[in-house]
Amino acid sequence: MSLYPPPRDIETSVFTTVPDAFLDPERRSDWIDANKPGQKVPSFLEGPSFDRSGGLFVTDIPHGRVFRVSDQGDWNLVADYDGWPNGLCFHKDGRVLIADYKNGIMELDPVSGRVSDFLTHIHSEAFKGVNDLIFDSKGQLYFTDQGQSGMHDPTGRVFRYNLETEQLDCLVDNCPSPNGLALNPEETVLYVGMTRGNAVWRLPILPDGSTSKVGIFTQLVGGVSGADGLAMDVEGNLSVCDAGNGCVWMFSKWGEPLFRIRSCTGGRTTTNLAYGGPNNKTLFITESDTGTILQTELPTKGSRMFGLI
Repeated sequence: MSLYPPPRDIETSVFTTVPDAFLDPERRSDWIDANKPGQKVPSFLEGPSFDRSGGLFVTDIPHGRVFRVSDQGDWNLVADYDGWPNGLCFHKDGRVLIADYKNGIMELDPVSGRVSDFLTHIHSEAFKGVNDLIFDSKGQLYFTDQGQSGMHDPTGRVFRYNLETEQLDCLVDNCPSPNGLALNPEETVLYVGMTRGNAVWRLPILPDGSTSKVGIFTQLVGGVSGADGLAMDVEGNLSVCDAGNGCVWMFSKWGEPLFRIRSCTGGRTTTNLAYGGPNNKTLFITESDTGTILQTELPTKGSRMFGLI
């Protein structure tokens, strides 16, 4: 039961779709066999992030691919490698980091397409399966280690990594499928989507970098999946991909539902999102089951990505 009135609907339109030349429905992957058994998955888009020239980078998890999409919707294959790339973000020095479920945190050279190891283990112990990542304004990297965690096994983790000191800190280790992340504009709160818990957690970031009094920021209504990618705007409003219900929910900084942004295609798997466009007010959404990138105009600018500062 919700104590709030229904949020206002906002419609989307199709920005672009994966070209047929990049689709092979018969192409197999261990990721597909484990996560989409018996299904044909010619692509599964994730990780939208913009470069300085306005190109939108997206990943294709099961097939180990990274694409760059121009502002006109034209697709270019940047990398094709042995991995399962999910979240992606730019450092302001031009490097691209990838949360690779199979390999850990990887580094991509966006010019050559070369992918190399960046942070692949903790004292020789592999990650469960990293999912998404963001930078704060100081260049510290926050990322989720999801693996196959869920309500049956709430052992997913959220980490912060200092690239200068190489200090790796685990903020929480009791998460039911941690997924997307976003920081509030003041960077005093980290929001994390908990997919199998169908909720967004709120992690206060204390002056010493630790967290305490972690709680539920918002609980989604239910469905077959749950909270996925997150994005923040400059007023502190949080957008949450609902990966099973074909929409994005926007909440105020107080947790009040503001908008329901609906897919225009009938697809259900809205997985991740990023602000872009000339005024940074266009929200771009990956819809993985249809191979589509959706778009919609919003009244408030998105928070600027670290790679664009």
